[in-house]
Amino acid sequence: MRSIYPSAAVTSRKYALVSSLRAQGFGVGSFETSQPGPNDLFLVAEGEGVTAPARTVVIGCEGREVTPSRGGSPARISFAAEDTAVGNGFARALIGGPDMPTAADPESLALLALAERVAAADITVLINGPTGTGKEVLARAIHNGSARKDKPFIAINCAALPESMLEALLFGHQKGAFTGASSGGDGFFRAANGGTILLDEIAEMPLQLQAKLLRVLQEREVVPLGASVPQPIDVRVIACANRDLHAEVAAGRFRADLYYRLAVFPLATKSLAERPQDIPALAATLILRHAGNRNVIPWPSHAAIEQLMLHDWPGNVRELENVIQRALLFCGGDTIEVNHIVFDRPVTMTFQRTAVVTPITQMAAPAEPETLGNIVQMSEFAAIRETLKACNGSRIETAKRLGISERTLRYRLAKAREQGDDIGSVQNWAASA
Repeated sequence: MRSIYPSAAVTSRKYALVSSLRAQGFGVGSFETSQPGPNDLFLVAEGEGVTAPARTVVIGCEGREVTPSRGGSPARISFAAEDTAVGNGFARALIGGPDMPTAADPESLALLALAERVAAADITVLINGPTGTGKEVLARAIHNGSARKDKPFIAINCAALPESMLEALLFGHQKGAFTGASSGGDGFFRAANGGTILLDEIAEMPLQLQAKLLRVLQEREVVPLGASVPQPIDVRVIACANRDLHAEVAAGRFRADLYYRLAVFPLATKSLAERPQDIPALAATLILRHAGNRNVIPWPSHAAIEQLMLHDWPGNVRELENVIQRALLFCGGDTIEVNHIVFDRPVTMTFQRTAVVTPITQMAAPAEPETLGNIVQMSEFAAIRETLKACNGSRIETAKRLGISERTLRYRLAKAREQGDDIGSVQNWAASA
């Protein structure tokens, strides 16, 4: 992982940020003791000199602003102390990239630290956890932190492959091994040679194939379908499961010997609701990932973050990603407000939570059921109307701010007119105003 070199002013003013980056695995260098490498980044305070713009993040302490590096210019972020949770998330995404694991909750930080140590040891890993909690992201982090990082990383979903072809796809086959095999194939294990193979949803693998996988792990060789001579392989195996494999073993659906061969070092991811401090940081990361080429990256308001933290997240990070993408569509300005937050279903309330009724829900017509489709459509129309007003009726600028094409905008306006909502009249209103 790249190192960061903060200036003395950044270390003094944003010590919490520097500490957070260190906790997430970034090396923190000092100009007094080491020299920056070609991939290392510089963190400087607003007003300080910039020597390598493309590798510099300028950090301020006022307002709320985030701007990725574009055209060789430095990335910029500015936030006050009350916005630290989101600001640190944006800064981490700017520095490490939006696909790097995000963590702010103490248990998540501990898991990342453990994964970093596991990465250095070339051992088999089993990652267990609910669907959508970032198991593949963690597996990629282990690969990228290992000596195999320059070799292939191949992810296989065992549940998505046809059972009849799974053996050939995993271990390869020779020409004529089965009907339609007009040529030979290496298979995923040999394709990943020297690197890492991720076997996702390993619990879905048929028992017969589990026995063959066990031999691969024991002997470090595969026998392609139709062959008689084994082929040696050098592959690190990471397996993921969203079911309790102990229970699967007890039920006879998973081989006990394979379980113990896979679980050389077991890791576990938790549901998003169990690590609430990750939510602001994840929201910032996902905003940056999906904001596209917007001139202004919207910042979530305190009320919007509170709304996100009230939700119980049955779909975990995948559900959060959906919510953020909707919010970016509805938001036409520089702030994601609470009325831009739309869930797949209402917030589940407990005695510790206070109900928050969003204006979006109130927009739905009383005669129609408050389905997600109705809510999203009404909110979409409201966002377009609001953005048209802000752009003085310019459809070109409105499309840019919303991150959609002009053709898509025309389609949305036509759809609104069909339903009796002439959003386009806002243009006439703006011209006469």
